[in-house]
Amino acid sequence: MLFMCIKAFVVGGLICVVGQLLLDFTKLTPAKILVSFVCLGVLLGGLGIYDRLVDFAGAGATIPLTGFGNALANGVKNAIREQGFMGVVTGALTACAGGVTVALISGLVVALVTDSKDK
Repeated sequence: MLFMCIKAFVVGGLICVVGQLLLDFTKLTPAKILVSFVCLGVLLGGLGIYDRLVDFAGAGATIPLTGFGNALANGVKNAIREQGFMGVVTGALTACAGGVTVALISGLVVALVTDSKDK
């Protein structure tokens, strides 16, 4: 159990370090880096590579944005297997609906509870 936590911490931390290095040493905006991480997760998930990282690191690989991309890719692969071509459209939505819903509801609650301020 402790070793799995250490692996998750190291892998998740390394993914975050890559993001921080991209912020510090490139002219990429945070939005472009976030989208790149999701797209990288989709690509590696579609090729079946990211699943090996998830098996090794668990939450250290599923929590970052690359894990979201992997979930999208796996949802599409499973839906295509079950529904055929329509799975391309429905698979990603079905696989990530819970996470997206929690993010939207959390954002709504924070917006209702806090006062917004102009910068």
